[in-house]
Amino acid sequence: MTISAGLGIANFSFDDAAGFWKWVDLCDNGGVDSIWQSDRIISKDENLECMSVMAALAGATKKIKFGMNVASLGLRDPVITAKACATIDVLSGGRLLPAFGVGSAISRDYVATGTPTKGRGKRTAEGLEILSRLWSEETVTMEGTYYQLNEASISPRPIQQPMPLWVGGSAKQAIERTARWGTGWQAGIDSADQVGPIIEGIKIRTAELGRQIDEDHYGAGFGFRFGTFDEPIIQRYNELLTKRLGRDPKGFTAIGGTDEIMSLISDFRKAGVHKFILRPIASGTTDMMAQTERLIEEVLPEVRALNR
Repeated sequence: MTISAGLGIANFSFDDAAGFWKWVDLCDNGGVDSIWQSDRIISKDENLECMSVMAALAGATKKIKFGMNVASLGLRDPVITAKACATIDVLSGGRLLPAFGVGSAISRDYVATGTPTKGRGKRTAEGLEILSRLWSEETVTMEGTYYQLNEASISPRPIQQPMPLWVGGSAKQAIERTARWGTGWQAGIDSADQVGPIIEGIKIRTAELGRQIDEDHYGAGFGFRFGTFDEPIIQRYNELLTKRLGRDPKGFTAIGGTDEIMSLISDFRKAGVHKFILRPIASGTTDMMAQTERLIEEVLPEVRALNR
């Protein structure tokens, strides 16, 4: 089992595209395990479309892995998505980490795209089956409630065999989807005490289904900043997080330095997490670069030491 740490981005926290690619180069050459782009379509905040980012990273990087945290499969056609992911995996030499969830029922993405929220869980479950089978089988025939395939095939299939299929979500239905089709599970905005029971539930259900997910394929993430709680950026971040969660944001962020970040990593490890997506709380290219450089220099050696 290995412990690893990637970096996650939601809002486009860079001055321009050049700043983004400068940051990507830093991650690619600095030993960062992976880059994860959040999925949001309709928003006044600047956000990049996650599948487009995956394709761009495939061509612009050499070593780093990359994934979606997580893409809403309830909004996306699973056949087209399967083909896109296979293409990206082939062109990147096998570095894509696809991750999918249902997507929020209150998201404006559903309304704007004319996608009904009713049945989104079942659509996602059928979609995960389609992804998994198209990536691995010569032909797929399936008669679902929402999707029907008759001897469907895609080529080339992904380089990675089996292709990773990370699943997000914390509801009972998400546990079932993960246990049936996932090769890994990725938490959302959850604390360490929240993820433990979910991981245990997935392990129980996979055993019942005769499947197994590797112990080190359970992931979680949190925001971090080398700084202090009295910084305006942290005050704004905590206000938004409190509003979204309806509770104190303590346990969801690490503010301070290496000790604070590693302490929260330790809490998640005790809950069964091995893969981490750390989200820099920063604004602008200079700030993003500075936060990431400190993470690479001060935290990643500590993370790697956990594997000795």
